[in-house]
Amino acid sequence: QVRLAEYGGGLVQPGGSLRLSCVASGLLPFHVYFMRWYRQAPGKERELVATISGDGGITKYADSVADRFGVWRDNTKNTVYLQIYKVKPDDAGTYFCNQFGTENWGQGTQVTVSS
Repeated sequence: QVRLAEYGGGLVQPGGSLRLSCVASGLLPFHVYFMRWYRQAPGKERELVATISGDGGITKYADSVADRFGVWRDNTKNTVYLQIYKVKPDDAGTYFCNQFGTENWGQGTQVTVSS
């Protein structure tokens, strides 16, 4: 059974940075799977923000975050990371990781932006 668990959310000030992680279990071999990060702000649709290939060599970002987000993975730890730089109020919401092409989602981690 595949399980994805996100960590690292919390309160961050505008202009700050935050690192989220997504740990996968039951998803072997982990390195063959593309993974995605989404976010959902209150009252809004879930938005794709980043995609990463199985070996980490290919990454893609939503245009709205491409200059401030970084995604990478450590396949030895079955973990995908999302780094957010220069946090903006619009970055607030729940961040989810997803195994690309499936309905396997984590429970999400909440990011709150406030000074």
